[in-house]
Amino acid sequence: MTFACRSCAGTRFSPVIDLGETPLANALLGAEMLDKSEPRYPLNTVICEDCSLVQITETVPPDVLFSDYVYFSSFSETAVTSAKALTERLARERGLKASSLVMEAASNDGYLLQHYQALGIPVLGIEPAANIAAEANKRGVPTRCAFFGREEAQKIAADGRCDVFHANNVLAHVADLNGFVAGIKMILKPGGIASIEFPYLRDLIEKVEFDTIYHEHLCYFSATAVERLLERHGLVLADVERIPIHGGSLRIFAAHAGTPQSRAVKDLLAEEMTLGMTRPAYYADFAARVSQLRDDLLALLRKLKAEGRTLAAYGASAKGATLLNYFGIDGRLLDFVADRSTVKQGKFTPGSHLPIVAPDQLAARKPDYVLLLTWNFADEILAQQQAYRDAGGRFILPVPQVRVV
Repeated sequence: MTFACRSCAGTRFSPVIDLGETPLANALLGAEMLDKSEPRYPLNTVICEDCSLVQITETVPPDVLFSDYVYFSSFSETAVTSAKALTERLARERGLKASSLVMEAASNDGYLLQHYQALGIPVLGIEPAANIAAEANKRGVPTRCAFFGREEAQKIAADGRCDVFHANNVLAHVADLNGFVAGIKMILKPGGIASIEFPYLRDLIEKVEFDTIYHEHLCYFSATAVERLLERHGLVLADVERIPIHGGSLRIFAAHAGTPQSRAVKDLLAEEMTLGMTRPAYYADFAARVSQLRDDLLALLRKLKAEGRTLAAYGASAKGATLLNYFGIDGRLLDFVADRSTVKQGKFTPGSHLPIVAPDQLAARKPDYVLLLTWNFADEILAQQQAYRDAGGRFILPVPQVRVV
């Protein structure tokens, strides 16, 4: 390997899965771009044998990935509802009030911080995508357009530190992991906590959630790997919860060194050690299970197509891009992708070049089957599309195994 671990700088790695060269998962195309060559980057995943962090070997520059972004969290009812429940809980448990301060890195369009504001608690968002930061500010959620790390934390801390710091689904996106965590240390008041959420590596492996792997997700965390990262910067993994969002995630609470560690943390670390998650052998058959999933899904889609069935997809998501590109699914099998985000409608998926349309096209065009690429929001989407289902439409869920509902 020619690179060093993003956490410990180690250089000993073992393979997890190689997904080949793919376009950037959120690099949606306009019609005028369809006949042009798309940049493709290696998507190879390995485990560091020194600190057990699973990571991809390619780092696409952050300004290429995030300066103009198409994922708005508020389009997901599940994400907004989960954020509201967490903010209300932490406001109560931490005794937050008008003199408190809550910050969030990668705060997106204010989907989370708005709930603190509704409780009269001051907030500050830090969001690198200029278009999304502008949207948050327009909605009245104070937001700095910047990448969070050591330098940004120093600037913000000069004006005051926070009682609660949120980092939801961003830690995996950070190339400078140590700078990001050092920034959290700087920004937290004594006695403050950081609430950090990320897809859980154990769920990814056990449920064959390979499509969680894409260039924005540089790292895939176990509790063990994140504890080692936090300790390096004077923080402790104080508490942990397993939550169902995004196919299975960890919500961890980090605090300054000296904070006691909960029984839940100790138990989870022991479970990971027993499972062997710190050793390469745990990941040895993952690539073969993904290949089997690919064979099963392609066999079903080709069979349906041969029978004259019409096929479409739902969810022009990053994980959808990974699945479509690695499995080689395009317009030969699917007619279009429906997506609720108005930002994505009218564009085309990277690599597979499928047109992205509004969800009402499911009822209008009545495809016989719809491949649900955003399977992590299956309950929400199936409920939203009840009329399509009542009319005879069927959904195909590809992960953790292929099934029709």
